[in-house]
Amino acid sequence: MENTISVILPIKTSKVQLFEDFFNKAITSVKNQKDYVDELVIVHTDETLLTEYLDEFDFSGLSVTRLVWTDTPNFAEQVNAAVKECSSDWVSILEFDDEYSNIWFKNVKEYMNYYKDVRAFLPIVVDVDDKGLFAGFTNEATFAANFTSDLGVLTNETLQNYQNFQISGLVISKKDFLDNGGIKSNIKLTFGYEFLLRMTNSNTKFLTIPRIGYKHMNMREGSVFWNYKFGDDRLGESEVKFWIESAKKEYLFTTQREINYVQEEV
Repeated sequence: MENTISVILPIKTSKVQLFEDFFNKAITSVKNQKDYVDELVIVHTDETLLTEYLDEFDFSGLSVTRLVWTDTPNFAEQVNAAVKECSSDWVSILEFDDEYSNIWFKNVKEYMNYYKDVRAFLPIVVDVDDKGLFAGFTNEATFAANFTSDLGVLTNETLQNYQNFQISGLVISKKDFLDNGGIKSNIKLTFGYEFLLRMTNSNTKFLTIPRIGYKHMNMREGSVFWNYKFGDDRLGESEVKFWIESAKKEYLFTTQREINYVQEEV
């Protein structure tokens, strides 16, 4: 294999009608780059409406692998399972309500050929709300003064002081991902942050490509982070701080450990 890429697309929803339009746009953003994407790996639950919808969906032009769960795994478990099953030597994570820029994988392939020591490429992410309105940028801080000594490179030291980085959209070596334990399912809220801390601590080199490569829907109702802020899994301020500090402790361990949280008394 020579710089082959698999796109990992986890789906965790039983409300098909709420994601059809988003999903179509996400897949279209992959199709627009079919010369640069070698495989699409979809992970979803064995839920009748969702399965029927995917059975009928037009994936023409894409090589598609589907992993079906009978239970309801979390995001980390879905991504880890898909990475193990994918056939490529590089992987990228796409959320079903997000989109790649049509230049993203073209740029990644060009950077791969030039930066042989880089094992993960981050896009500059444009964040939008559920109406598509601009909400901000993510991952661009590696180009700001005093954030890193090597322009565009994400370091562990940078992450210790600044947490606003996004793992969806990144392209990472499958070997590096698996060798360092993947994404930990026992970390709430800050699982992406802990993953980046652990990977950079292992000297996996992350480079941000200075073009907008990914559009991320921020705080869509029902999403993982929406639930942490507004839904059934709502976290208080002390809990948010706890999970940030937990990420800073747990990244030193490749394997998962039991994490005990005791709510502060007010």
